[in-house]
Amino acid sequence: MANIKYEIVRHIGTLSEGSKGWRKEVNLISWNDREPKFDIRDWDVTHEKMGKGITFSKEEMVELKKLLHHIDVS
Repeated sequence: MANIKYEIVRHIGTLSEGSKGWRKEVNLISWNDREPKFDIRDWDVTHEKMGKGITFSKEEMVELKKLLHHIDVS
């Protein structure tokens, strides 16, 4: 697998933490020196290892926010 360059531009928050210390985080990340995108994935404590995740453009995050606002979680 090719090396992937990434920079966590802004840590937005942590959704959960597993028993082994890995955290599901929401971050703004620049992948391979590109425009930063919103990103949700698991990270180890040092942010050197990561799990599979999903990225969103700003426009996609705005739409996701609208959708989540209408979810009834009761």
